[in-house]
Amino acid sequence: MSHQRLARLSFSILTVLVIGGLSGCVKKQPADLVLTNGKIITLEDIAPTAEALAVTGDRIIAVGTAKKIKPYIGSSTRVIDLQGQTAIPGFIDSHAHFTGVGEARMILDLTRARNWDEIVTLVAEAASKAKPGEWVRGRGWHQEKWDKRPEPSVDGLPFHDALSSVTPDNPVLLEHASGHSCLANAKAMELGGVTKMTPDPAGGEIVRDGRGNPIGAFRETAQGLVGRPLYGSELKKTEAERADQERKAIELAVQECLSKGVTSVHDAGASFGTINLYRALAEQGKLGVRIYAMISEENSGLQQRFAQYRIIGAGQNHLTVRAVKRLLDGALGAHGAWLLEPYADLPTSTGLNTTPIEDLKETARLALENDFQLCTHAIGDRANREVLNIYEQAFADHPEKKDLRWRVEHAQHLAPSDIPRFGRLGVIAAMQGVHCTSDGPWVVKKLGEKRAKEGAYVWRSIMDGGAVIGNGTDAPVEDIDPIPSFYATVTRKMKDGTAFFPEQRLSREEALRTYTLNGAYAAFQENLLGSLKPGKLADITVLSKDIMTVAEEEIPKTQVRLTIVGGQVLFQKN
Repeated sequence: MSHQRLARLSFSILTVLVIGGLSGCVKKQPADLVLTNGKIITLEDIAPTAEALAVTGDRIIAVGTAKKIKPYIGSSTRVIDLQGQTAIPGFIDSHAHFTGVGEARMILDLTRARNWDEIVTLVAEAASKAKPGEWVRGRGWHQEKWDKRPEPSVDGLPFHDALSSVTPDNPVLLEHASGHSCLANAKAMELGGVTKMTPDPAGGEIVRDGRGNPIGAFRETAQGLVGRPLYGSELKKTEAERADQERKAIELAVQECLSKGVTSVHDAGASFGTINLYRALAEQGKLGVRIYAMISEENSGLQQRFAQYRIIGAGQNHLTVRAVKRLLDGALGAHGAWLLEPYADLPTSTGLNTTPIEDLKETARLALENDFQLCTHAIGDRANREVLNIYEQAFADHPEKKDLRWRVEHAQHLAPSDIPRFGRLGVIAAMQGVHCTSDGPWVVKKLGEKRAKEGAYVWRSIMDGGAVIGNGTDAPVEDIDPIPSFYATVTRKMKDGTAFFPEQRLSREEALRTYTLNGAYAAFQENLLGSLKPGKLADITVLSKDIMTVAEEEIPKTQVRLTIVGGQVLFQKN
């Protein structure tokens, strides 16, 4: 090499070093928000933990040591000293009923009632304050959780007589915790035209006594018989009154989510009208949390309005609509889950198929044609098999369609031969950890030991088969609080301290991913959400304890200290 070329190369290297050194000394553009002096779990493989991060606008701009982030602090920067607390990516609930969370707070809460007698007392008190003819509503009862069996009863479900005697002038509708059955009084049945001669609707059951008389309990689609007059009474309200009521439900749901560290919710079933309201609130900057909405409408409505309702990232990424939700069966607790073999405790029943197979096949066709994700509720092993069959055929018929990410919502009870199909087909299992421990005390009674062990809430088996699992709560079926669901996922411990088939537990990192990155992936949002790195949206939850390292018994004691959505602190616990 000539002396001249060597001199030029040396000069170039020196120039780079000088410029590089100077740039390292230049003060950074001040961030809007800095979190520092904590343990930040990024869920990024290259740097899984950090001490601090900086946010400008709604995006993370830097993550690293407190020293590295210090230059981003300016006179107008809001600095939050985490004081050693733990920050994680904002919790994503991959299956909840968003407006239902708010609505549940506007009616009687029956989740704490210990038995049927207490429920009758609660309803009597509410009816005494209601106007004649006004509906009394409640939600959250579960006959398997009562401390005594009502007498008389059918399959543990009470007769309406005691309820009807204290509510002669008010129709009453009380939803099961699962939402898949209800109890009604005589007035509600009268308004619904329900008599001994009323036939069971397709996909539903009117529970009857030995003489064929309705006892006041309705399963699955039969709920519509008493639900229609309630809906009719709602239609008597003005459009403005109904909109105000739904806005109030959304507002309450937002508060509930933020107070528990949830920054995104996959709303498992929203009408076109509800989506319209979501969009208006998102564009006004009033939605609070991010909503990934699944359209819940019949095929005829979907076909007409699919294109109109494909919405990606409205209101600064607060609303996305690119999924459709259908239900193929009911819930296990209500004997509505569709099984391959009869229930162990109800040998006359294999559950209920709530949507005809041909209808779901048509939904699959429409979803493929319109580039929509299909999310199907399936709890029983028969329902799961039928859904997987439909998905597999649809994928085979359209090999040109890639990265579909179709989902099974719940996937609670599976035949062993169907478990590996999730990973093989690329089907996402949107499961709820807390269902395992909440339902655990009575699952074996309904399925038998063998079926429960082989296929009930088989998180480990599904994940080992290569499938992606998204976690959640199915709120308001369960509290939308992610901490109990995370705890259930890593321990499988029920209230009495015993573990429900503990071999199906996930590790803490796996469990956290089901509540963050996997949830983002299940909504095609992994480039925006689910981990903490520069360029992603600044959705962050700050916890009082490090749920990745504390003793198991400390996990349920963990509190949410801060909830940050898009760089804005929307909840702070004093």
